[in-house]
Amino acid sequence: MPTFLRMLYKVGFDAFWHFTEDDGWAMASHVALSAILALFPFLIFGTALASFLGADQFAETAVHLIFDTWPETIAKPLSDQVVQVLTIPRGGLLTISVLAAAYFASNGVEALRVSLNRAYRVPETRPWYVTRLVSLGFVLAAVVVLAAISALLVAVPVALAYAENLFPFLKDFLATVANWRVYGTVLFLVLALVVFHLGLPAGRRRLIDVLPGVLLTLALWLVGALLFAYYLAAFANYAATYAGLASIMIVLVFLYMVGAIFIIGAEFNAALMKFRVVPVKTLPEGGISNPDHGANI
Repeated sequence: MPTFLRMLYKVGFDAFWHFTEDDGWAMASHVALSAILALFPFLIFGTALASFLGADQFAETAVHLIFDTWPETIAKPLSDQVVQVLTIPRGGLLTISVLAAAYFASNGVEALRVSLNRAYRVPETRPWYVTRLVSLGFVLAAVVVLAAISALLVAVPVALAYAENLFPFLKDFLATVANWRVYGTVLFLVLALVVFHLGLPAGRRRLIDVLPGVLLTLALWLVGALLFAYYLAAFANYAATYAGLASIMIVLVFLYMVGAIFIIGAEFNAALMKFRVVPVKTLPEGGISNPDHGANI
């Protein structure tokens, strides 16, 4: 067997074995449930904060960026409910309900942090209040980024129309640029995965340490979404089992699959570093750039 394939087998086997041994399937269900419980609070808090910042298109932008990567049969029922929830008028930014929404939204980030710590095989050494503040910081940062994107969506069409008048020969190119949904969603997803892998779990990692798992996650998500959509269309009949709860059960099963793939991506990164496929940077004092890795392998 060629050296590359032998190493790929060792890394893949180690990643999946550790995923199974470390309750990866249970952690995936924890991530799925936490994500669905955090989704509405996040959007409620984000809409309130974005309105305070003057980004009135936040809800529409967030719905597109979150649901455009989901199969339509799964995304449409949930996105319709999200739009209904976000059209309900609420009080000011610092109301109890909005602050509670921010806290519950951070629970989803906490679930990702715990699963990443297990996947990267590192113990959590930070106090609970520090990790909670970090999770709240991630929620706030996500809202600010989405608010900035929604503000750009107001300015970009105007700028593109002006540019088209000045440079008519670039009409086709500008039309491609204007189709922001596909490119913007993929870019946002990649950046979010990189930030989660670098900033959420304990210990330190470099960009090169997390990129392989991020790319694997994106590839598996694409394949998984296509297969799941085909499964729903050809075989599944959730309505016969769950009646009126069918839509939410479909979303939970889909998020369970997404959560498992997300954790496997981190396990893949940890296995690459374990077998030194990704080179470990030696620091001047003799340490390494990711000293926590290997502690619990």
